[in-house]
Amino acid sequence: MAEIPEHLLKRAQAAREKAEAEAKSSTGDSTKPEETAVTETTETDEEVILTDEKAEAALATLQQELEGKILDSHIATGRGLWIRVGIQDWRPAAKAAKEALDCKFFDWLSAIDWMPSPYGREHETEQDLINDDPEENDDKEMEWGYTGGETRFQLICRVYSISKKIGVMIKADLPDNDPRALSLIPIYAGANWHEREAREMFGLTFDEHPDLRNIYLPGDFEGHPLRKDYPLLSRRMKPWPGIVDVELLPGDEE
Repeated sequence: MAEIPEHLLKRAQAAREKAEAEAKSSTGDSTKPEETAVTETTETDEEVILTDEKAEAALATLQQELEGKILDSHIATGRGLWIRVGIQDWRPAAKAAKEALDCKFFDWLSAIDWMPSPYGREHETEQDLINDDPEENDDKEMEWGYTGGETRFQLICRVYSISKKIGVMIKADLPDNDPRALSLIPIYAGANWHEREAREMFGLTFDEHPDLRNIYLPGDFEGHPLRKDYPLLSRRMKPWPGIVDVELLPGDEE
């Protein structure tokens, strides 16, 4: 085997050393910029999460219009503004949102029953059987969502400003002994059937509503199906689909 000239060996050794040095240099340099980039991205994300200028401006406007009547508020970045007012300020809050924030689009209105269901889950499923100690619903206390609450029932509606591109959720606690509120029809005509549905399903009353007739149920129907204490008797006779075993089709293997 022919001997490799010494000058070629030196050239090859120099090339290897140069390559190794460049590799170490590039590895060290690339690590630091990546860490810096991650840090900068994280800081930017945190700023975006904590800031919603449109919602903050909308809240400031409503606070000024309602003069201290907002009991609590919440801003969900990119999803709009929540406010809670007393039931006596239900209609004034809707009027302020429409006139001061240009919230001319009425989205929806409904109610929330925050009472834990006294019946728990009507039927056990495979997922329920994983937990050997089922939860006791009788001992649960009421928990409220955004802006909190003080009573079992809350009214809630959502209105939207197309010009300002901001949505506002308005909530109000209803008295437990007499859940009623002024109708929003004089402010938003579209609230008509939403209030009829809420009366029918939750047993609420809307004063000054022109025609509180049922929409879904017969006129002599007793009870309000969306209340937590309304028993789903039909599901005790016929369980929810998927709860019971399904018969195999002819030809299917067991």
